[in-house]
Amino acid sequence: MTSTVTAARTLADLVDDADGRVVCLAMSKDPNAKVTVLLFRPGEDLPSLVAKVPTTDAAVRRIQLEAGRLTRIGRRELGPLGETIPRIVAMAEHLGRPVLVTTALPGRVMLAAYHTWRHTARPAAVQADFDAAGQWLAELQLRTSSGGSDLACMLDGIPAAISRRFGDDPGTAADLDQLSALRDRLAGHRVARVIVHGDFWPGNLLTANGRVCGVIDWEDAQPDGLPTRDLARFVITFSLYLDRHTRPGRRVAGHPGLRSGQWGAGLEYALNGTGWYPELAQRFVADGLRRLSVPATCVRDVVLAEIACIAAEADHPEFAKNHLLLLRRLRQGR
Repeated sequence: MTSTVTAARTLADLVDDADGRVVCLAMSKDPNAKVTVLLFRPGEDLPSLVAKVPTTDAAVRRIQLEAGRLTRIGRRELGPLGETIPRIVAMAEHLGRPVLVTTALPGRVMLAAYHTWRHTARPAAVQADFDAAGQWLAELQLRTSSGGSDLACMLDGIPAAISRRFGDDPGTAADLDQLSALRDRLAGHRVARVIVHGDFWPGNLLTANGRVCGVIDWEDAQPDGLPTRDLARFVITFSLYLDRHTRPGRRVAGHPGLRSGQWGAGLEYALNGTGWYPELAQRFVADGLRRLSVPATCVRDVVLAEIACIAAEADHPEFAKNHLLLLRRLRQGR
């Protein structure tokens, strides 16, 4: 996989050159909000380029982060897997801010299928999603494996970050005790260092014919991170939204042990519940851990460690706090 960046140009120049359709895909309201623009060549049904346009100074920093990380990843020998990762085409400019322009990737966002009628209520559909994500992740980890680290490194800097962020909360002292015990349980298990996506969730996976054919949004990537992070992040994010389309207090279709209502109920169900979904979710992580020569008994601890990481690192304060509160409930309900 190679990455060639052309000279800086304006976004307007790129739109004029495309001479086709332009689609504004999404715009968030976060501090790092970006507008995503798809550029289509005349007569083509699929976009050829994707432009990420920052709307704030915080978003500029995120754009620059992703550009740097995609450049580093582009220098790695990934074989056919390289075709599933965006390649930087240009660093353009719009209203004085940098615009990241990459190749567009094929496929449908997994999250779109996830939210179709009762998709997550069907074991076969969920298994297919887990299989596709797991196969792509296994290939990435195999191709980029090097060195090794203790699994306790998942929590490096996390207790300190949580203490700074939530130090005024009277429950934080118990959280820190929990993290210390969790770190002790993870210690002694070694895993290879690999490329880590950092936000490996259904909203960033593009699929076709039962396979992942594209993975987008690499701004949180690490060139030599711990492979357990992407494993746990996928199960966490897949589980969090199981009750999204169910009214509070009602049973979630396909999941007899799950009621909608409290934030994070789906993830509590995945870790503490019984039935086909908790079995599939835990097996996904267990299979990944066995591939990394880590015992399946570490499934719960690896997921708890990633929840703590999200609480410490998430941009959105409420999202971070909800993960911390979920971590407390999981500790109490073990």
